Amino acid sequence: MAYDYAKNIEERPDPVKADLKGNLPSWLQGTLLRNGPGIFSVGDTTYNHWFDGMALMHSFTFKDGEVIYRSRYLRGDTYKDNMAAKRIVVSEMGTMAYPDPGKNVISRVITFLNHTVPDFTDNCGNNFIRYGKDYYATSETNYIRKVDPVTLETQDKVDYMKYLAVNLVTSHPHYDKDGTTYNMGTSIAEKGKTKYTLFKVPDTTAGDKANASPALKNLEVICTVPCRSLLSPSYYHSFGMTDNYFIFIEQPFKLDILKMATAYMRGVNWASCLKFFPEENTLIHLIDRKTGKEVGIKYYTGAMIVYHHVNAFEEDGHVIFDVIAYEDPSLYNMFYLNVLKEQSNTSMSVPKCKRFALPVQTDKGIDVGDDMVKLQYTTASAVKEKEGKLLCQPEVLCDSVELPRINYDFNGKKYRFVYMTCVAMTAVATKIMKLDIETKERTEWSEENCWPSEPVFIPRPNGEGEDDGVVLTTVINSNPGESGFILVLDAKSFKEVARAFLNAEIHMDMHGYFIPMEN
Repeated sequence: MAYDYAKNIEERPDPVKADLKGNLPSWLQGTLLRNGPGIFSVGDTTYNHWFDGMALMHSFTFKDGEVIYRSRYLRGDTYKDNMAAKRIVVSEMGTMAYPDPGKNVISRVITFLNHTVPDFTDNCGNNFIRYGKDYYATSETNYIRKVDPVTLETQDKVDYMKYLAVNLVTSHPHYDKDGTTYNMGTSIAEKGKTKYTLFKVPDTTAGDKANASPALKNLEVICTVPCRSLLSPSYYHSFGMTDNYFIFIEQPFKLDILKMATAYMRGVNWASCLKFFPEENTLIHLIDRKTGKEVGIKYYTGAMIVYHHVNAFEEDGHVIFDVIAYEDPSLYNMFYLNVLKEQSNTSMSVPKCKRFALPVQTDKGIDVGDDMVKLQYTTASAVKEKEGKLLCQPEVLCDSVELPRINYDFNGKKYRFVYMTCVAMTAVATKIMKLDIETKERTEWSEENCWPSEPVFIPRPNGEGEDDGVVLTTVINSNPGESGFILVLDAKSFKEVARAFLNAEIHMDMHGYFIPMEN
């Protein structure tokens, strides 16, 4: 049975107790939030791209051996405007919305001006972010929406621009042990410069009411990286972080700002203004967290497109980072709804999990043409070229994988295990897997007529070992007479511990965030 990507999903805002098969670990106490598109048509209008659908939030609360489920649509301005008009009136990246032909001329002029200098959507359907004590639904625009993590009710609309001049911000931040959140965004032609800005938001003390909310009031800029082309900033979805460095990949997948400004007039969507330049190199920026400055070495590799960083760490004078990389932008194109309907006739470039190794210090005795990577456990190389640049070539750890998650206690540190979806040549994941990076052993879970989501690792409190915990994944189940479920796997063995069947329709989503009960 084929999955119907374009089907509108009904929300379930009231808590529903799941039917549990198996026994949950007593220590598993908390809530898994998940986010993704859920409405794809309003009235007689339809979104073009699956990513554009209106955000539907889900929560799975694990408490005292039970699982409680609920879902609710993000009721932001985009949702409200679309529903009030009974048609799609707010543009998304892959769908340009045009006014009702019955609207007067003034309304059409206002709509045109809003698209020339875009006021982006607040349809935050990609992930959840924590800033201080608050949780936000997020996409990649300058808007995020505060949400109640218990009821999933939509709260304040927050504009990053009020605190920092950034037009685009990633939905994959990093978190320190002290609760600080690190993220980065793009400032487009701000004071005549286009730049990438790394920033941090310190945690807030509950008793400090003056600084408690929003935590973004306490935002601090760490550094800025100039864009290599003023009106064509690189698109990026995530970045890497170790104890001492940030890793930013400036890839030749660029957003043409001038074309964006005229897209509405030309009758095309904003996504058409993203262009891949396979003849250009990918620049790798290594930034010192303490000084906020790039290291003196210039690193680069061949053209590639990276959406998700896996992890990064430091060892023996090197920074090692792992990413999921593509050879072209076919992944985004595959998610146009008309393409998804003909899934058997389409394919995307094979995503590969690649490891790069960056020597942090240069040795003056190294000759041009020599490999400066001295690590024995990787075939990744960094060859010295003229002017001291290093051409970095990766080791391929595995392929046909996406949506990587790790034990976040090992974020920025040397690690061994990563949990991913297996995507093969289509957009639908039919398996999830655990990869042992040291041995390259793959352990998989799959079941007939089932499509699992991003696997999220939850560590056992005071656990012994990196993989001591469970992996959670929501599963779409098309077997007759069976409902979707959330699957709980023992992370060490990758064997099933329990599954909780939901008396509600599960649909494909994007990313999730686990909140331990004590938080």
